[in-house]
Amino acid sequence: MNLKGETAVVCGAGGFIGGHLVKSLREKGVNVIRAVDVKPLDEWYQVSPDVENLVLDLKDKDACYTAAKNVKLVYQLAADMGGMGFIENNRALCMLSVLTNTHMLVAARESGVERFFYSSSACVYNGDKQKDANVTPLKEEDAYPALPEDGYGWEKLFSERMCRHFEEDFGLQCRVARYHNVYGPHGTWTGGREKAPAAICRKVLEAKISGKHEIEIWGDGHQTRSFMYIDDCTKGTQALMESEIHEPINLGSSELVTINQLVDIVEEIAGVKLKRRYNLSAPKGVNGRNSDNTKIQEYLHWEPSIRLRDGLARTFAWIEKEMHALVNA
Repeated sequence: MNLKGETAVVCGAGGFIGGHLVKSLREKGVNVIRAVDVKPLDEWYQVSPDVENLVLDLKDKDACYTAAKNVKLVYQLAADMGGMGFIENNRALCMLSVLTNTHMLVAARESGVERFFYSSSACVYNGDKQKDANVTPLKEEDAYPALPEDGYGWEKLFSERMCRHFEEDFGLQCRVARYHNVYGPHGTWTGGREKAPAAICRKVLEAKISGKHEIEIWGDGHQTRSFMYIDDCTKGTQALMESEIHEPINLGSSELVTINQLVDIVEEIAGVKLKRRYNLSAPKGVNGRNSDNTKIQEYLHWEPSIRLRDGLARTFAWIEKEMHALVNA
């Protein structure tokens, strides 16, 4: 299905991925007529002035009908979430996102929406398969038997099932991507909701600027992850929405690194070497997680491929600019 010219709404458009997605879809010819987020407009990460930008709380059912009015495509990214420091300490808030997803599905079905994209997460995967830093890449079927990340992961897995049953029972075409650690410019980099790449960039910059060449790392640094640059995320999201893939699918890089290696790369970009302090009591998530991209390669003949070093260099430069702007404000 070619989505060029189709009318769309992006829910969660005031967030990091949502803001990039609005711009990317419009560049590809999708007619994004509406962007929705719960945050006040001046707190949106990016604002596209040529769309209808609405401040709505999508946990409210009536707000979801407003969002879904006169569109054929729904991109549902709205959720209360953040990095591990946030989701481990705000499980109830994360679970409440189930209201948003449920009400958006109901509104989409009753409003005649043709396709519904849901942004799930690698946090749905069984924790027993992520205990070893030398993790075997996670296949889509590894979500069951279910033992996801407490709170956030359970909410995501439940909403995946809702999408599945709305397609089976009501014919609403649903597409589900399991995002793996998305990062890049215009993302959260301070305040407690930031993810590891942005947090490490900020910490390295702070150490360099202050002259105190020391960094705190959460956990022992041996945890392994893969990180997907935002451009790969938006490209994969659109490709999945256009596809005939009727099952949740991994959308993530397969370039596995330890947190220590992540710090190494950012130190190299910054031109510094820092003393490392390991905070073993801080939230650190699972010991190992990586994306098995067999299915996305099979279905789309593509996978996220922007090198971590390249994406981090762009992210570091953007955060450095933001930090200097704050200092000079």
